[in-house]
Amino acid sequence: MNADRNELQGAGVVVTGAGGGIGAALARRFAAEGARVVVNDLDPVRTKAVAEEIGAFAVPGDASAVVDEAREALGGTVDIWCANAGLSSPGDAFADEDVWAAAWDVNVMAHVRAARALLPEWLERGSGRFVSTVSAAGLLTMIGAAPYSVSKHGAYAFAEWLSLTYRHRGLKVHAICPQGVRTDMLTAAGTAGDLVLAPTAIEPEDVADALLDAIAADRFLVLPHPEVAGYYRNRATDPERWLTTMNHVQQAWETGTR
Repeated sequence: MNADRNELQGAGVVVTGAGGGIGAALARRFAAEGARVVVNDLDPVRTKAVAEEIGAFAVPGDASAVVDEAREALGGTVDIWCANAGLSSPGDAFADEDVWAAAWDVNVMAHVRAARALLPEWLERGSGRFVSTVSAAGLLTMIGAAPYSVSKHGAYAFAEWLSLTYRHRGLKVHAICPQGVRTDMLTAAGTAGDLVLAPTAIEPEDVADALLDAIAADRFLVLPHPEVAGYYRNRATDPERWLTTMNHVQQAWETGTR
């Protein structure tokens, strides 16, 4: 059964990592739909700027620890939580332990902590939406970014687990898996991003549109780049061929060729 788009009118929505990029686009779109929005980001200046722009509540701070404050700002109830804050972590298997730990903490455990705080209320009342900004790296992988790729796989797995475990109790879950998006994170991806992501990069607003379409259809997997479905299918049906193809991309990156 499809969701009624009118459910966003007056809904309490929290978007983490909303000081810019995808998060800011999501916050703007929910506000335009009539939702009451909490803008969260580590940067208090950016948080306040986006919140003032769209008439939202500004709740700066660590995305792992703002559920209570966000709930209070919304008058006691959170209807939709967008776990969007993410950490781009380039590096290989030899990356420092603290790089791996930070990627896991921000890209996975922040989602776990938010869900742990929100689920009791949502399950009791039989409704709630959890939106996880995963990245296509969580379905496929990303060259030059082992901590990011591995932790995004974890984020996808957690979103999938939430959906299969609680959907019969009213929980709706959406996993957003874009490829390149024109944000600071794409810039931070460096030459690997230039090779793999930049050629088909989209705007953050396109991601917000894709999520709203998925909410209307009650669809778990959100693919702002539709071609990712084909890549994912190829990975599942012929992993050896897919790995060989990706290794060729890796070699092209290492040698600076296309």
